[in-house]
Amino acid sequence: MRAIDVHVHPSTAPFSYERRWGKEVAEFLPKYYRIQERIRSDEEMAEEFRTLGIKALLVAWDAQAQSGYDTSTLNDEVAKLIRKFPDVFIGGWAMIDPWKGKWAIRELERCVKELGLTGLKFQPPAQGFFPNDKRFYPLYEKCVELRIPVSFHTGTTGLGAGMPGGHGYRLKFGRPIYLDDVAADFPELTIVMIHPAWPWVDEQIAILLHKANVFADLSGWAPKYFPETLKREINGRLQDKFMYGSDYPEIPPKRWLEEFQAGGYKEEVVEKVLWKNAQRILKLEV
Repeated sequence: MRAIDVHVHPSTAPFSYERRWGKEVAEFLPKYYRIQERIRSDEEMAEEFRTLGIKALLVAWDAQAQSGYDTSTLNDEVAKLIRKFPDVFIGGWAMIDPWKGKWAIRELERCVKELGLTGLKFQPPAQGFFPNDKRFYPLYEKCVELRIPVSFHTGTTGLGAGMPGGHGYRLKFGRPIYLDDVAADFPELTIVMIHPAWPWVDEQIAILLHKANVFADLSGWAPKYFPETLKREINGRLQDKFMYGSDYPEIPPKRWLEEFQAGGYKEEVVEKVLWKNAQRILKLEV
């Protein structure tokens, strides 16, 4: 095993851009980011990670209240891939629209107890909510009860980027500071901030320093573009807080690993970020 990638979006047909985000975003995103969407078979995707020696945690998707698209079945699709390729996919993040009320809590319990998913993920800008809104606290209470981690997208988002009005997505929901309240109110809850939280990286670092139950993954950014303040913390006092994530398929894992390993980090830090921290923080048995 070379690494544990804690943030992988399946590149198979059920997870297509149009299925998750609608036709307008699906058509604009490749132009803005100069990437081409490629739909793979289950086997092709698993082999990509197997060849690189990477174990992965898959991410589902559900932002129905804001998008209007019913993607709640994607939790089952993630579970299916994990069952099909247990040598590669070692866990998965359920994603549940928090605006679905009591159904969301029932769905979370089903995802963990019946589907075997190992965590819960939110994308506040896409789902349109502040993480510290107490209307959603019952979901966090259920995570504590189920003893699973919860992760939140932080920072800017590629969804709607460059489109008029950002296609309605609001960046304010991605500020890390709102997770400070959640961490204080739920000290037993393991919280993961997803992505370097630009333009609020210093805010993210402050929370990582202050709250022992908050961690971060480094997905969504090619390592050569990491801000210097972030690189210093990864290589220094916060080296036990960061985990490798690629945000595949947008960032190829091979590119991420090569750039990170060429980034001048200490050998023991590379080892921690690539797999040791994930094993400890997420209690993974690999």
